[in-house]
Amino acid sequence: MSTTDIDTEEVRGPFAWFHALGRNGKRAFVGAFGGFGLDAYDFQVLPLGLFAITAYFGITQGQAGLLNTVTLVVSALGGVIAGIFADRIGRVRTLMITVVTYAVFTVLCGFATSYETLLVFRALQGLGFGGEWAAGAILVAEYCQPRYRGRTVAFIQSSWAVGWGLSVIVYTAVFSFLPQDISWRVLFWTGAIPAVLVFYIRRNVQDAPKAETALKTSPRKGSVKAVFRGELGRTTLFAALLATGVQGGYYTLASWVPTFLKTERGLSVVGTGGYLALLISGAFAGYVTGGYLTDRLGRKRTFTLFAVLSGILLVLFTQIPAGANWLVLLVTFPLGFTTSAIFSGFGAFLAELYPTELRGTGQGFTYNFGRAVGALFPALVGFLAEGMGVGGAMVFGAVAYGIAVLALLGLPETKGAELT
Repeated sequence: MSTTDIDTEEVRGPFAWFHALGRNGKRAFVGAFGGFGLDAYDFQVLPLGLFAITAYFGITQGQAGLLNTVTLVVSALGGVIAGIFADRIGRVRTLMITVVTYAVFTVLCGFATSYETLLVFRALQGLGFGGEWAAGAILVAEYCQPRYRGRTVAFIQSSWAVGWGLSVIVYTAVFSFLPQDISWRVLFWTGAIPAVLVFYIRRNVQDAPKAETALKTSPRKGSVKAVFRGELGRTTLFAALLATGVQGGYYTLASWVPTFLKTERGLSVVGTGGYLALLISGAFAGYVTGGYLTDRLGRKRTFTLFAVLSGILLVLFTQIPAGANWLVLLVTFPLGFTTSAIFSGFGAFLAELYPTELRGTGQGFTYNFGRAVGALFPALVGFLAEGMGVGGAMVFGAVAYGIAVLALLGLPETKGAELT
């Protein structure tokens, strides 16, 4: 039986990619979509509450940036561990473990009594945050037909915008009705929501047949050393650099836009929420559109296109003169579109670069290595902002997109490839 449980030649229409997954694939899609969306929710509550947290604990912008950076750095470890677990104990079991981990430690952040305590809890939240994507993206990629893989996994990626949007709605409501000193805590406490998803995953989701077979029979599953041997070593190096560039640029934006809008553009909570809603709408459209383009143009061309556009728009967004907020608003949607569309090809591309028995390890390592090194960009922005202002410092995020373009020179095109 095929991994889709359906004859894809009979499937037609704009949502053929979804119907082609078959019953088990659709259930896997729902579990992974929910997991990654709520992963985004639990990550974004910190940037949204960062202004209030900075005031509450009396910390510098550099220390505030470190809260995001430590999350991303530790998430790299979580992603590598989850990738190994995905190859050794299965994709579904790993997915459940990661969801519970990020939910528990997000809630504990709301009980932090000091900056140091918050830093520790946020770091531990990163273990689950980094691991969820590795397990969920692979789970769905292994149910996909090659011709639909880019757009299908891109729709999983689009759930990040859904979770981000939900966090902005909750943030706007909480900060509008509660005092600032308690609002940021309540925002973290709502991070318990993802734990409910585990019950659905446990009852309805299972690994694709090929992954289950590899789990039982492969002698080299879950080996970090193996992804650095032979030709895979070169692939791992350049894929990690690609992930570093893309995520360095993105996390610069995600970590500092709320603060930038408040401190340098003078927006209120509601005003900031409006701009973020536009940014997130662009992000959702970008995720979906990028998925279709990666299946049509190829993986490498799509990455290059959106890396160049993202770098240009990031510089433009942060350097618009004071008093021209209408122009900032005009740039917001396309900025959200391009910086998110570039992520659409990751799930399919990384899955196609590695064999089944090493797919979790390879994908988990490269994506999350990039996340850890890319996490240095938000911290750099935080420290540079002391002298340059947040907007001036954010320009360094454009450098990251240049790294991504260079990394593509060392990677093959995998459009239409069968998973091995």
